[in-house]
Amino acid sequence: MPQSEDRAFVEGLAAVLGRGRLKTGADIPEACLHDWSAERGGTPLALVTPDSTEQVSAVLRLCHAAGVPVVPQGGRTGLAGGAVPSEGAVLLSLAAMNRIEEIDTTSGLMVVQAGCVLQTLQEAAAAAGRSFQLDLGARGSAQIGGNIATNVGGNRVIRYGMARDLVLGLEVVLADGTVLPMMNRMPKNNAALDLKHLFIGSEGTLGVITRAVLRLHPRVAGANAALVALSGFPDAAGLLAHAQEVLSGRLTAFELMWADYYNAVLAVTGRRPPLAEGHPVYALVEMQGADPDGDRDAFQAMLEGAFEAGLVRDAAIAMSQREVDDFWALRDGVAEILSHRATTINFDVSVPLARIGDCVDDIRAALEGRFPDLQVIFFGHAGDSNIHLVAGPIETVDPTGHAIEAAVYDLVRSHGGSVSAEHGIGLHKKPWLSYSRTPAELDLLRRMKTMLDPQGILNPGKVI
Repeated sequence: MPQSEDRAFVEGLAAVLGRGRLKTGADIPEACLHDWSAERGGTPLALVTPDSTEQVSAVLRLCHAAGVPVVPQGGRTGLAGGAVPSEGAVLLSLAAMNRIEEIDTTSGLMVVQAGCVLQTLQEAAAAAGRSFQLDLGARGSAQIGGNIATNVGGNRVIRYGMARDLVLGLEVVLADGTVLPMMNRMPKNNAALDLKHLFIGSEGTLGVITRAVLRLHPRVAGANAALVALSGFPDAAGLLAHAQEVLSGRLTAFELMWADYYNAVLAVTGRRPPLAEGHPVYALVEMQGADPDGDRDAFQAMLEGAFEAGLVRDAAIAMSQREVDDFWALRDGVAEILSHRATTINFDVSVPLARIGDCVDDIRAALEGRFPDLQVIFFGHAGDSNIHLVAGPIETVDPTGHAIEAAVYDLVRSHGGSVSAEHGIGLHKKPWLSYSRTPAELDLLRRMKTMLDPQGILNPGKVI
């Protein structure tokens, strides 16, 4: 677009938004130029921060008419490059649309705008005597619209499901400015195809999420938790099945840390080890509830049964919520590990539960064989088939990281897994999407994109 047309277009944006909701050039904050990935995009034309669905619709109508690309942005905590600018794009930040509109405790739901920060929603639900059970390490920065657009998982998928399972309704603005008011409030509604599912996990490529109706769960007062040492993944799988059966599906989290991760997080954080180092695998097992004291006997009986069955080598049981939080601090300590290490590649993959142990062993052997100087740590939610691994430093062994990625993703594919468990595709995983989706599926995705966004202005170049 020529500079004169750029100026005229920007003036049009200012007319519908007001000058205070528009930034250009050097006034665009540097933080808006990237997310938490290493991906770097182009130079944006403008940053807009609408405060209503009507303003979002007006912005998209202008961009659609002019063929100007639009990159929706939430809290920019993604790890796949899904929120980085496209060249000449309008960055559409939902940060100003951050209101909690309603909490309906009778129906067990809350109505929110897309820019609400996840932790704010959690705290508001708790204050109303309910809980919102989506949870992840970036809770203090991540926005719910971005969480839904990437269908995040997080720490409690094993009991409550992915973001998709916590959304009752959505309001979405299409590329041409059309507003879809799909704000359903009922768990049961079979009035034709549920269109909201087209946009959950679409990473802003099919429409912009502006509001949501979220499912609430009963109040949580605390948790029983234990950190246990295991002889290997087969015992971890056995412990998971045992805990699910004995606790009647009330298990909230089942997080695995292989020895390489456990040793690294203790070394970096300086925390006192709850259990001795030297065991092959460690598991954080948690059961939340409204009466954690009343649940303690059942939780401890579950652990005793696991000991008797030979599934557990050692265990540390949390005796207070502070100790529960300390266990989680170990599991969430990956950010501190990364801050002390050179450039790394962070993988987020999923593998059928029964194959996780073999897949981890195969990946470790392949990387050690090809890149002996590479340090690799394995951890993950595991109970929902999700494995995370961090490999680095890559500068001297594989500066682009492509060979390391190929080695990992080849093995994930061979074990019937997915290249993305919960962080989306964005730019970073786009070259590997065909490992997890067939040509027929990719063709259908492209046709859907063309139908909903014929000019291809929404988050161009991302995902497909």
